[in-house]
Amino acid sequence: MKDFLTLCKERFSARKFSDEIVKDEDLDYILECVRMAPSAVNKQPWEFYVVRSKQNLEKLHQCYDRDWFLTAPICIIALKNNDAAWVRPYDHKNHGDVDLAIAIEHICLAATERGLGTCWICNYDTNKFAELFTLPQGIEPVALIPVGHIAEDCPRKDKIRKEKSEFIKVI
Repeated sequence: MKDFLTLCKERFSARKFSDEIVKDEDLDYILECVRMAPSAVNKQPWEFYVVRSKQNLEKLHQCYDRDWFLTAPICIIALKNNDAAWVRPYDHKNHGDVDLAIAIEHICLAATERGLGTCWICNYDTNKFAELFTLPQGIEPVALIPVGHIAEDCPRKDKIRKEKSEFIKVI
């Protein structure tokens, strides 16, 4: 395993994938990593749908109309179970989004460790998603995460990050 900082630096939003099949053992590894993700009061208020069929990938493409999206052989849909999330009693803050964000990043980092690319997509048409996919009451789609082997000509942007001094305060 790479050290954690190297893994974080290697992860990027991949927006083009090769035709290479994602091995079942790699997908299982990623899903086991998300199972181990922490959550408030260990509620794990999430569901993940693994989309592999061309038909459902094309349906998702109607919600996120970018050509590169269809190059991904797999898309994981991250869903929040609003009824299962822990709510802080003092101000009634629902921690489902926080918990799901942690879990999604576990997916992205686990995929990176396995030599795969991901992209965290929140900018999709949620109304169209609701038309195309029937979800149980209380289940809310939060993000689409395409997963696959990164194409050699996949565009990569330099990571621009703030300096630590810009956001870390010692008090």
